[in-house]
Amino acid sequence: MTAPAPPRGWVAEPAARPMGVGIIGAGNVSGQYLPSLLSYPDLDVRGIADLDVQRAAVQAGAYGIPFAGSVDDVLALADVELIVNLTVPAAHAEVALAAIESGHHVWGEKPLTSGRVSARAVLEAAAAAGMTIGNAPDTILGAGIQRAQRLLADGAIGEPKTVLTLMQGPGPERWHPRPQFLFANGAGPLFDIGPYYLTTLVQLLGPIASVSAAGHQARAERVIGAGPDAGVSFPVEVDTHMSVLTRFRSGVVGTSVYSFDSPVSRQQFEVTGDSGTMQVPVSGFNGPTRLLRAVPDAEWEEMPAAGEERDRGVGVLEMARAIRAGRQPRASGQLAYHVLDVMLAIEESASSGKPVEIESTSGPVPPLEADWSATKSTFGSKGMPA
Repeated sequence: MTAPAPPRGWVAEPAARPMGVGIIGAGNVSGQYLPSLLSYPDLDVRGIADLDVQRAAVQAGAYGIPFAGSVDDVLALADVELIVNLTVPAAHAEVALAAIESGHHVWGEKPLTSGRVSARAVLEAAAAAGMTIGNAPDTILGAGIQRAQRLLADGAIGEPKTVLTLMQGPGPERWHPRPQFLFANGAGPLFDIGPYYLTTLVQLLGPIASVSAAGHQARAERVIGAGPDAGVSFPVEVDTHMSVLTRFRSGVVGTSVYSFDSPVSRQQFEVTGDSGTMQVPVSGFNGPTRLLRAVPDAEWEEMPAAGEERDRGVGVLEMARAIRAGRQPRASGQLAYHVLDVMLAIEESASSGKPVEIESTSGPVPPLEADWSATKSTFGSKGMPA
């Protein structure tokens, strides 16, 4: 008698070998993830999918991935436990639900989904199926922000009181060959860049209690500045500048700006406590933290990032290890839902002109262990049980 085929997503002896990973979405973002994912000994990228199967095939060939095909093809691959969902925001929920239904954990690009109802549906489906949800951004796991988190916890600036974040620039249509989705509903600077700042804010200062916001759209159309469609105009559907006042459950208050309307490119993240100010690195994974003590004649002190350098995709690795350890990842679905809830509340406040209370919350995000290493094998060698 022939034994029945194993269910989709089934993996033999999962703890004895690297976690099989399938990529869905072969666009620009996949090229930012794949160098890291392919370098981690605890992960094994088995296949890549895209609505444009030829585009998936090109990425597979460029990076030596053994399989390329449709979404259903990759979801049906044997030995794939974890799906990395790199589709456009409008497709996040649909792809995540399909992956969960086929027996896969899901790491998603930001934001979690485009709305609260769809986000809750993803989290509830995952919980019912015993699957885990993780979500970008994973910059919070970079050596730079990790150093800032430890310094803050150690009292480097005393008790935090206020925070200032600023991200402004001319907009991604200048360099992105297909920028339209970044100016569509569910995107804009708030949903494209906001997750980096808001996730770090919650990581460092705890959950957010309320927001007040004002938005502005500088112009109704933009022009693609790079790639084969350079010179083509497209509509803008969202506010391209957002100013936000934030109150945390801890009592900390914050001011933030997210803007695609300025010719001046500027990023800033400053937490001020009762004994100093800390500048948190937010422009990458590995930048230094700067401290200014609240004492006469103090000068800025630069604290280099501690630990090995990390890059995009480290959150997928940390999630895989969390799954094998039976715990939630640090960049969890709960954290991503709280950040999404906050961003939607910001939109609602800007539209109504009134403060909006945040109903969701998020638990603490513990720092990585001091000796945590992305390059260390903890599951066994690729293709060989431990």
